[in-house]
Amino acid sequence: MIFVHELGHYVAARLFGVDIEKFSIGFGKPILQWQSKGVQWRLGWIPLGGYLKLRGENPDEQKDGLAGSFQSKPWWQKALIGFSGPFANLLLGVLLFIVSFLLPLKISDQRPVIARAEGLAARYFAAGDSIQNVNGKQIRGFGDFLENLSLESANKITVIRGGQAEQLTISPSELDSLLQSVYPAVRARVGEVIPKTPAYHAQLKPGDEILMVDGVEVTDWYAMRNLVISSGADSVSLLVKRGGQLLRKDIRLESSLSTGSQKAIGIMQEQPVTYVRHFSLGEALSLGLRNSLNFVSMNYQMLYKLLLNPSQLKKNVGGPVMIVSLSQQVGSKGFSYSLLFFASISLMLMIMNLLPIPILDGGLILFACVEGLIGRPIPSKVQTALQSIGFMLLMLLMVLAFYSDISSEVLRYLSK
Repeated sequence: MIFVHELGHYVAARLFGVDIEKFSIGFGKPILQWQSKGVQWRLGWIPLGGYLKLRGENPDEQKDGLAGSFQSKPWWQKALIGFSGPFANLLLGVLLFIVSFLLPLKISDQRPVIARAEGLAARYFAAGDSIQNVNGKQIRGFGDFLENLSLESANKITVIRGGQAEQLTISPSELDSLLQSVYPAVRARVGEVIPKTPAYHAQLKPGDEILMVDGVEVTDWYAMRNLVISSGADSVSLLVKRGGQLLRKDIRLESSLSTGSQKAIGIMQEQPVTYVRHFSLGEALSLGLRNSLNFVSMNYQMLYKLLLNPSQLKKNVGGPVMIVSLSQQVGSKGFSYSLLFFASISLMLMIMNLLPIPILDGGLILFACVEGLIGRPIPSKVQTALQSIGFMLLMLLMVLAFYSDISSEVLRYLSK
């Protein structure tokens, strides 16, 4: 993904006639290097990024009047060269999203069984109903049930109730209110543990079944969740069944950018039903584009929330350990999910590099746009000073990411 990023810069620089001195993947002394077409290609021993060295790129380099110098180019070409790296990551991310949907995708879902129905839904469904068929299609999971409902014509639904098949007909006009008040049966069992959360530090594991919260017995996910989030204390005591063993876990409650003021412990519900979905090329294109857009939009919203609440930075930044932890969770779901994970990282590279911070591509684009507005380059001393500040901020962020990783693993180890 770093290679694709730098390749984007490389192509744009070549297009605008800027001479390229070095193309490096990794930092530090090169493990491998060679010269080709005037470019020194390098593979550095520190695998934490890469860079493209352009002639006349540094602000303290004077314009030499040669067409091959970066500083001699008009502002809009500088901006496009800066944007080309993140744009390459955007293209890669979208492509990987699309390809992942073209491959057989293993879907995790809830059982198509109703736990409770409220309001309008209670006219049609009852607790314990097992949904068998919707509009002539066999139903494999609760999400599958929702996806096969029609917004254009009456829905014919077959459920098993008390051992007998029942036929239901629901009009499209009733779907919105109905779907907000029908809930699938979900056991109080852990499906995933989110890294760097209290549940992760307390070593809750997928498959753990929560029997009690603060001494109150729970029968399903909804009761367990309500007791956790409505607790007025700083922590909750869980009685957990793991295999044939009963464990007592005292877990802190913690708010996050995603939960807002609501406190949680950091677990996701188990989805016991799995089936394989196959998408057509048109569906894969649509899903790939929509998911890419949603991912980028969601992360910019999270960055905005982080800007308003900087105290959450340590919880939401991660380094190699977090990436390994997440990749292991995703990899266990299959190759398609690995592609989705790589696509997400590629889009994150675009998002972070476009931040208007000197030393990042967003800073270069900002300098170029200011040059276009004022009609001359920003003084080299000012650019150098701002880039030094940006470099220090980037190094501090990297240190914080490593510290966050290490401290999270230490907390998890001490909870054994």
